[in-house]
Amino acid sequence: MPGPHAASGGHATGVGASGDGASHRAAPGVHAPAPSGSAADGPPHPAAPHAHTAHASNATPGTGSPGAPAHPAAADPHPPAPNAHTAPAGDAASADRSAPSPGAPAQAGTAPTGAQESPVQGQPAASAAPPAGVRLDRRAPAEGTGGGDDYPLQAPDPRVAAEPAAVCVACRAGRVDDDGYCENCGHAQPRERDHMEQECGPVAAVSDRGLRHHRNEDAFAVGTTALPDGSPVSVAVVCDGVSSATRPDEASLAASRAANASLLDALPRGTHPQQAMHEAILAASEAVNALAGEQPAEADEHAPQQNAPACTIVGAVVTAGLLVVGWVGDSRAYWIPVDRSPAVRLTEDDSWAAQMVAAGLMGEAEAYADHRAHAITGWLGADAYELEPHTAAFKPDRPGVVVVCTDGLWNYAESADEMAEAVPADAAARPLHAARVLVGHALDGGGHDNVTVALVPFPAVPQGAGSA
Repeated sequence: MPGPHAASGGHATGVGASGDGASHRAAPGVHAPAPSGSAADGPPHPAAPHAHTAHASNATPGTGSPGAPAHPAAADPHPPAPNAHTAPAGDAASADRSAPSPGAPAQAGTAPTGAQESPVQGQPAASAAPPAGVRLDRRAPAEGTGGGDDYPLQAPDPRVAAEPAAVCVACRAGRVDDDGYCENCGHAQPRERDHMEQECGPVAAVSDRGLRHHRNEDAFAVGTTALPDGSPVSVAVVCDGVSSATRPDEASLAASRAANASLLDALPRGTHPQQAMHEAILAASEAVNALAGEQPAEADEHAPQQNAPACTIVGAVVTAGLLVVGWVGDSRAYWIPVDRSPAVRLTEDDSWAAQMVAAGLMGEAEAYADHRAHAITGWLGADAYELEPHTAAFKPDRPGVVVVCTDGLWNYAESADEMAEAVPADAAARPLHAARVLVGHALDGGGHDNVTVALVPFPAVPQGAGSA
């Protein structure tokens, strides 16, 4: 049986309780109804990865080559040689300036001042010179010397704009090579996932690589849809790749997309949000498990399930009067009411320290001071133990926001009160701004890990409505 994965986050002291199967808890001001339904047999297919912009690489039409010169139909294959003009006596210098230089292309419709051009016998007049857009790279042969060696080249199509070269973000001068480094100063350029932001209706999320990691192994997905009765529902999923596993960035991306797609498919069909969350975690697990079958050939020589891609997951579904969270691992969800009292942590870590505290084997301070404190005991991946998705449903009695985050954030705001202090007062009205502030809070604290946070505002309870 494989051992726990080492968590990728930095060390922090705090309280964590062991998670069990389906968790249904009520916190102060939060009422938890009984769970509904059971896991569905088959989750939908995960969403397809984002498509990257393709750049056209069409060959320039009409381009000639030494082996097969191309001659546009409008141009004569043997254009006339430049005309010689006789200069007045005593003005040799003027004559030299008037005559075209050897190898220069003929100019259509032009002649030196005071000189008359006459067509060369057997050749078209100067007005029939090659049309604009055709360049003669070699000098045409003199009359009677045999075949020419000119290579007319078609001008670039102005409709196909050249792709501008990327400029270094550090020195602002050097060109960025194909490996992502500046050719001038050598600075590595930001990658697509180094910093990501998204706002979808009332939901917003921000993810950042942090200050110590060489890549971002977190991922998120947010979305909105409607229930069968037409009422709106918001969804946020955050995943943290397990750094000690292979391809953790791919695992987090696949899991977040699969869970989000499952939720957005199930909720409009009338599936209870808590059941939909359970199914979404199973769909995310299948997406991550599928990555284990795509290991490189050298990995297949060893145990294919060993050190398979893995990640944690936490998600939230918010309707007009219900808040549902689901998770596996140590990514967390917090409830932050507008009046900040009381703020509540909605999830329980699947971690070594949390299990030691829950079992009564160690005190909180002792458990979280241990070097094994952040080793996770639950994750998504082919080498995971039997999957036990945790879900919980709540009915808050006041408006607020749900903070869904990885340990890259909560390491710097572990308790619910600390998180409430870090969340801006206008987070419900400006969720994207609040998410940026929270990421900045983690970076200011050291940014030892990737940082990802999604904010989902919870609407005000309608006047006269009670809590279940």
